[in-house]
Amino acid sequence: MAWLFYYLKKDLHPEPKKMILKVFLYGALITIPALLIQIALAKLLTQIQYNDFFKTFPIAIEAVKWFIVIALTEELLKYFVVKWTILKNKELDEPLDIMLYMVVAALGFSALENILYLFTPAYNMSFSTIITTTVVISFIRFIGATFLHTLCSALLGYFLALSFFKTRQRLPLTVIGILLAVLLHGLYDFSIMTLDAPMNFILPIIIVLALALFMVYDFDEIKKIKSICKI
Repeated sequence: MAWLFYYLKKDLHPEPKKMILKVFLYGALITIPALLIQIALAKLLTQIQYNDFFKTFPIAIEAVKWFIVIALTEELLKYFVVKWTILKNKELDEPLDIMLYMVVAALGFSALENILYLFTPAYNMSFSTIITTTVVISFIRFIGATFLHTLCSALLGYFLALSFFKTRQRLPLTVIGILLAVLLHGLYDFSIMTLDAPMNFILPIIIVLALALFMVYDFDEIKKIKSICKI
């Protein structure tokens, strides 16, 4: 909610609360198919990890896991939420809206994802341990995973906004936005879970800071583009 209020303040012409809630809820609901797809792909990975190539390069299986199974599925599904509900909606009246709705979808996705993370370790824990674990996990995900979701979606939203003005480059710009979001999301997860210290700490920080700076620049650039009546 904190990130949601922060991003909404960036919009000079506030969006209808109904649409914000709709995109947020759809973003949360899309977490379920994302989880099911990831479980299916993870099972497939276990079947191919003994392939000669993966035996020779075991790091490759980790790359496939974090870049394809996790990052690609999540970024694509967040994009589809906005594509299906917003991109052809009459409420879309200015370029900045696309970035904002991408962020809202990401926050909905992250909200349910965070709840799942918080409840998973609760089994057989004392109440005090549950409270401590909840506070720690919440803080880490607030400045890490949740922020990353919004930043990657904002980056993709920037390219989507540009694609509506450069119609001949619409598909390439959309593909570039998706690929960049997947690359940075995957690299963040891959570095945390696979690399050794201190790179598993330094690289994620660099990624988040670089994305945050780029996001601020993106918002300012998109604000300079005149509002339009119909996209």
